[in-house]
Amino acid sequence: MNILILGSGGREHALAWAVMQNPKCDKLIVAPGNAGIAAIAECATLDIEDGPTVVSFVEENAIDFVIIGPEAPLAAGVADDLRAAGILTFGPSKAAARLEASKGFTKEICDACGAPTAGYARFDDAERAKAHIRAQGAPIVVKADGLAAGKGVIVAMDEATALAAVDDMFAGAFGGAGAEVVIEEFMEGEEASWFVLCDGENVLPIGTAQDHKRVGDGDTGPNTGGMGAYSPAPVMTGAVIEKAMEEIVRPTVAEMARRGTPYQGVLYAGFMIEDGQPRLVEYNCRFGDPECQVLMMRLGAQALDLMLATAEGTLDQARVNWADDHAMTVVMAAKGYPGAYEKGTVIRGLDALPEDSRAMVFHAGTAEKDGRIVAAGGRVLNVTARGDSLAEARDRAYAMIEKIDWPEGFNRSDIGWRALG
Repeated sequence: MNILILGSGGREHALAWAVMQNPKCDKLIVAPGNAGIAAIAECATLDIEDGPTVVSFVEENAIDFVIIGPEAPLAAGVADDLRAAGILTFGPSKAAARLEASKGFTKEICDACGAPTAGYARFDDAERAKAHIRAQGAPIVVKADGLAAGKGVIVAMDEATALAAVDDMFAGAFGGAGAEVVIEEFMEGEEASWFVLCDGENVLPIGTAQDHKRVGDGDTGPNTGGMGAYSPAPVMTGAVIEKAMEEIVRPTVAEMARRGTPYQGVLYAGFMIEDGQPRLVEYNCRFGDPECQVLMMRLGAQALDLMLATAEGTLDQARVNWADDHAMTVVMAAKGYPGAYEKGTVIRGLDALPEDSRAMVFHAGTAEKDGRIVAAGGRVLNVTARGDSLAEARDRAYAMIEKIDWPEGFNRSDIGWRALG
């Protein structure tokens, strides 16, 4: 079958890599893709947030199945346009994607179905938001309500930081995403991610992972889109997963269906876990980035079969075959990220690295210029490895990083520290 993946990041490179392992894939196009993706698939220039344009491209290229990677086209309703044209699509509708596109909406759903989450308040006025912060004190969490590329969450350990975050959001630091803010109780515990597939009715868990949001070692510095991840996450024990399924995920899926907006796609649930009790931090309506990289590394070719079952509504017949292994990805970012950073710096040494089922460098913000790979974004490379243990996966990933010649880049040196001690 002919397959189209929408997106250009490390997540989409990992999805493309997994899809290409499956013999069902005859042709793969990724739009717009990146320099790493171009080495394994055809890349196409396309406005992926313009539904009618995407539909026309699909029809002109005889595409059988579309996988939507990032959140922006989902929030724009591209999945709706594709399904209206009779095209098999992986990704939720615009209405269902509000679980990510509006943090306030997610809180409404949690209230309606009784899912445990942080206490919160919503504001569209800066002064009232700041009065609430002064009344509650710190630590406290300030979130831009809308999509902010993973950066619209400020975990404020002091009142001054929280007040400044409110001012920044209402001043437009995150564009329209900050027109309304959600202020949440600070939750103690360990954070982990759980990924389930939903076909509107059936729910199938496909893996756990743990991300590292802060830019610096020891979880210090500002939040980023993610500096590394590993799978599985030991904190997500069988008992925690069962509680998360019965108290949070199934009630959410049932509530979405009750409202006439059934959820179809991958549902990424972020939990804070304390004393064995998970509480919802957030939902995302797409694979996490960089969590997708470790999940795809462990799932391999079956990822396409699972996504097809999700789109076709046959998840009740699907099964996940997990290898008893571990995977880790370490993000290499441009110096200065998540603030200002330089683009166009040359990355050397990638050709000498392995590319197989146990070691891959997934490209995120890269481009090709004059036959050389150059940095074209903040998070640039996802150095990913599998191992029989997490320690083995870590050692392999960091050994690969040692061979990459990119003085203008940096990475955290402690990915996996919670699990490895």
